[in-house]
Amino acid sequence: QTGPVIDMPVPASFNDITQDPSLENYIGWVWYEKEVLLPLRWLQDDLSTRVVLRFGSAHYYSIVWVNGVQVVEHEGGHLPFEADISSIVQGSPGIPCRITVALNNTLTPHTLPPGSIQYMNDKTRYPKNYFVQNIRFDFFNYAGIHRPVVLYTTPSVYIDDITVTTTSSESVAMVQYQVSIVGSTLYSLSLSLRDQEGKVVATGDGPVGELKVLNPNLWWPYLMHENPGYRYSLEVKMQAQANGALLEDVYTLPVGIRTVHVTSTQFLINGRPFYFHGVNKHEDADIRGKGLDWPLVVKDFNLLRWLGANSFRTSHYPYAEEIMDLCDANGIVVIDECPGVGIKMPESFGNKSLQHHLIVMEELIRRDKNRPSVVMWSVANEPASELPPAAYYFKTVIAHTKALDPSRPVTFVTDANYALDHGAPYVDVICVNSYFSWYHDPGHLEVIPLQLTTQFENWYKTYQKPIIQSEYGADSVPGLHSDPPLMFSEEYQKAMLKEYHSIFDKMRKEYVIGELIWNFADFMTNQGTTRVLGNRKGIFTRQRQPKSAAFVLRERYWKIANESSCLPPIIKSHTLFL
Repeated sequence: QTGPVIDMPVPASFNDITQDPSLENYIGWVWYEKEVLLPLRWLQDDLSTRVVLRFGSAHYYSIVWVNGVQVVEHEGGHLPFEADISSIVQGSPGIPCRITVALNNTLTPHTLPPGSIQYMNDKTRYPKNYFVQNIRFDFFNYAGIHRPVVLYTTPSVYIDDITVTTTSSESVAMVQYQVSIVGSTLYSLSLSLRDQEGKVVATGDGPVGELKVLNPNLWWPYLMHENPGYRYSLEVKMQAQANGALLEDVYTLPVGIRTVHVTSTQFLINGRPFYFHGVNKHEDADIRGKGLDWPLVVKDFNLLRWLGANSFRTSHYPYAEEIMDLCDANGIVVIDECPGVGIKMPESFGNKSLQHHLIVMEELIRRDKNRPSVVMWSVANEPASELPPAAYYFKTVIAHTKALDPSRPVTFVTDANYALDHGAPYVDVICVNSYFSWYHDPGHLEVIPLQLTTQFENWYKTYQKPIIQSEYGADSVPGLHSDPPLMFSEEYQKAMLKEYHSIFDKMRKEYVIGELIWNFADFMTNQGTTRVLGNRKGIFTRQRQPKSAAFVLRERYWKIANESSCLPPIIKSHTLFL
């Protein structure tokens, strides 16, 4: 034991839980430990049962022990990992199972996201061994066990993975499946696809095959159909003989039947043009930091629905599976982004960084590949893509992503000059961030129309690919008012949005396919002279109360939804997500 022992809730970030300022900004190793009693039926020395310990995520580097035996190491703060602990816990009924986790939040030039440790060697200004963690991204590097930790069992022969892809026409859909079984090569598999009423609409057998669905209910985005987010249930049942016993493993996977296609000017979902009118988010809230919190998640989805938002980007890391489940169920379209944010230093484009980036994409795609809400992968946000090594780096990451999942387009989000961007040739959709009259020409709203029009025309002329305005916005401190509008007032945020919207309306008739406001809600950042308790670009406060800009965006999003819908005028729904 090297420091104080304190209670720590899971899931949660540890930073904001105590009154200790050294924990708020702590960099290095922390230790978690918990003892649990496992059900006796798991623990009989039974070769037919497998006991698994699973972490939804922990930030950033984790080493896990069970009863003093190391069971898994994992690098990366936003994706799940697990370990088979059967051999350690079985044969010891009645003895508590001790789970120990060592967690390190240090970021280096080769982590994702990258960072660097800077030692301050001037002894006249800093204590001995004083260092700071430098990061090149604008959100607080919260740390801890951020998502649920579960223990579960499977038979020793079990369903390890399922991959589903879908194609459809008016009257028939095909559901292609591939099932991976681990533990034996002698097994039988049966599959049944059920609709929402529980009726079996297709059956199959064997590890690879295709299910035919007549007159399918397609998965549609929110506000694009009267029944958005329709999902079938694919029940996969495996039977196997092992050690003289009949083993059975059953897994039910929700399946949305939908297609995605990109042209030079459009983004098509089920063959119909889709316009992204949505938000960028963060997993961020008071006290809990990045810890999963169900009331907050459901509140956010109700606000998305109130706003008329049909989409969001998981800026700047994969979000909790529970959030993704709600997107699937409610038709919220997702640009699924890996933690490739702050890739600014030349050394972050080398082979060591690249190899880790490829592994992260493998983990992300394995987790989210079957989700109908996920329509595009984003491999990075605002990298230094004007640097020469960015060409090979992004060519490789994007090719790897497409090899893992040929069914979805791939992008990364750029703020580089269109003429200097070495990664843009490899993307399917151009995603551009710009902050005219904020970081550039601050206070000069009148320059937005010319600069934004020029931005779109330059990118399209160069690449002939559809464009999403993936970030734009202004900080506003709630309750700060100024007319004429001045920066940081609610009026300035509103005025900036309206200037951008006027150009979006012209360009969405051509090749602009979306707009995502930065940001859904205020969020915490590192302290700095331009940050007042965090980033204030939210249209909602960190406590999820609307600023004036939220009403501007709401009026706009519902108007766009009503214009583009084939349905009768959509009523602004206040229905709660269940």
